[in-house]
Amino acid sequence: MNTIIVLFYVLMILWFVSELFYKKTLLSKATDYKEQGFSVNILWTVFMVSIFSAVTVSHIISNPIYQSITLSYFALILIFASILARYFIIRALGRFFTVDVSIKDNHSIKKDGFYRFIRHPSYLFSLITFLSLGLFLNNCISLIVIIVPTFLAYSYRIKIEENLLQEKLGNEYKSYMKTTKKLIPFIY
Repeated sequence: MNTIIVLFYVLMILWFVSELFYKKTLLSKATDYKEQGFSVNILWTVFMVSIFSAVTVSHIISNPIYQSITLSYFALILIFASILARYFIIRALGRFFTVDVSIKDNHSIKKDGFYRFIRHPSYLFSLITFLSLGLFLNNCISLIVIIVPTFLAYSYRIKIEENLLQEKLGNEYKSYMKTTKKLIPFIY
């Protein structure tokens, strides 16, 4: 097995283990105010189906994005950087980060770091991981198959989260929304 494939598998295992760790350890407490839906389960279902589908498509249909190994190395760097960035963003949010949508007592809005520009940086870096996987597969169709469903799933999750934050934090969160973008700095 060549080096780039080994690196890819190592990074995908690192991503999967880190996300599983977050899912198992960063749950809200019984006393937290939380959504009654299942957005975390929807996200995980979309993740797994999208990854499986994108990999399958890349093996069945040849539709390269770029004819060079450079794209694969670039994708690996992006995967590693986005996993690391997401880890630090989750740590920076501290006790306010949970995998299920919830609001804690004395919840405050983080407005420094990436949060100065966007309201959901951990979702952004998760999406970059998926984008990078699509780039690594070097298949236009795989890229669409992986990024569109994950973007839509995160959009749904963001809607739920922002409704809850507006409901519980009121004008403070509405003011914060006016000064930041949802997901992509200066754009969206």
